[in-house]
Amino acid sequence: MTSAVTALSALAHEGRLEIFRLLVRAGTEGLAAGEIARTTGVLPNTLSSNLNILSGAGLVSSRRDGRSIIYTAAYDRMRALLAFLVEDCCAGKPEICAPLTAVASRACVTGK
Repeated sequence: MTSAVTALSALAHEGRLEIFRLLVRAGTEGLAAGEIARTTGVLPNTLSSNLNILSGAGLVSSRRDGRSIIYTAAYDRMRALLAFLVEDCCAGKPEICAPLTAVASRACVTGK
């Protein structure tokens, strides 16, 4: 419960949510901090703060590549959060959560 609250709190900010979604779309290769800043239009100090909050929540990870720092979405953590959110879903009525399955299937096929 505590880790879910931390992750949701980190995502409950328009700028951080935009960054996280950008990293999810970028895939496992990730993006350099400079590219994230250019794409989102976020100032470097604000970006750094937002990435630190997302990292502290376990939603992004980083690695050094030469002079760049590459950020990637933490897919395992994202999946765990999504599973937590829908774990008790449906009350025995799977049709309630069926739209989520359709969204997931489309995302896997189209890459969106």
